Amino acid sequence: MATLVCSLLQLYLLVLIVRVVLSWFPISPDGSVATVAGFLYLVTDPVLGPLRRVLPPLRMGAMALDLSPIVAFFGISILMGLLCS
Repeated sequence: MATLVCSLLQLYLLVLIVRVVLSWFPISPDGSVATVAGFLYLVTDPVLGPLRRVLPPLRMGAMALDLSPIVAFFGISILMGLLCS
């Protein structure tokens, strides 16, 4: 059971990383990448949404840095360290 949970957490970290990388590029709404991005947003928003409400974006001039993926990444990594060691 623990190996299944660890594998799912690793997969979720990968999905989170792919979502962050995709957010750096413009995505056409009618392309196949938009379908993949929509799925990634659907899977990651339940974790990132509450974090965004608690942790506001870090303002750097005209740009804002969303810290929620970083916090989620570290939180999941800590959880994996506790469960998967």
